[in-house]
Amino acid sequence: MRVGIIGGTGLYRMEAQEEEPVRVATPFGPVVLRRVLWAEREVFFVARHGEQHHIPPHRVNYRANVWALKEVGVERVLSSSAVGSLRPEMRPGDLALVDQFLDFTRGRVTSFYQGDASGVFHVDVTDPYCPELRATLAASAARIFPAGEGDGGEGGAGGRDPHEAGQHPGPVMHPAATYVCAEGPRYETAAEIRAFRQLGGDLVGMTNVPEVVLAREAGLCYATVAVVTNLAAGLASAPLTHQEVTEVMESASERLRALLQEAVRRLEPPTCACAELGGPWPPDVERAGR
Repeated sequence: MRVGIIGGTGLYRMEAQEEEPVRVATPFGPVVLRRVLWAEREVFFVARHGEQHHIPPHRVNYRANVWALKEVGVERVLSSSAVGSLRPEMRPGDLALVDQFLDFTRGRVTSFYQGDASGVFHVDVTDPYCPELRATLAASAARIFPAGEGDGGEGGAGGRDPHEAGQHPGPVMHPAATYVCAEGPRYETAAEIRAFRQLGGDLVGMTNVPEVVLAREAGLCYATVAVVTNLAAGLASAPLTHQEVTEVMESASERLRALLQEAVRRLEPPTCACAELGGPWPPDVERAGR
């Protein structure tokens, strides 16, 4: 089984002893993947923002990245995402398994199916994140994190705070979270964050959409590990900076890599419905003019 990993901010290489670059031609431009072996499984890695973080979130070639992973035979995709927290119980350094999203992007191409020769396809994203991958990630967190980590209780809006009363002095894994995807590259206003909270959002980021939607269209299992890097606008006492985000991600990178590696080791062939929910593949994007 081949596994894909899409690394977000702070995760630009897998730092494996042997990495083989694999250049994949797609209808949307070339993509360079990094092939490594983890637990005797082929893992294909792509840095979402580029290895030098030179691609802002609204300019990421999401279709090319997902197409390239599908082209090399990947069935299951694990991704990471740096996020701001809308909830006091989700603190910087915490991790969360995203289970729903709210889409506030605009101007991004969100589908492989654009009409004409590529056809029209209305994908089901009732549950956009693969439940099997999320369960594997949760079990992996419980296995590799020290006692007290990897258990964020109910998580999400209204969940108990696992940091209270000294339950968990360090970072924890929250088992569920709703990800609000903003357009970026600017950070949000305090008013936007208040609105996102009222709508049930737990985390805010800039990259999960359309990535998760395209993965579903391609029939790929997809899950996101979100790393909380800061409190969202209006909730923090200091201005938001990208430096703060990268510093927290650097401190969490070792834990994140360990979690992903353990999850890859535990993965079994999929029995979920993700592949069945995908569209006719491949869509004729060449003849449709993309």
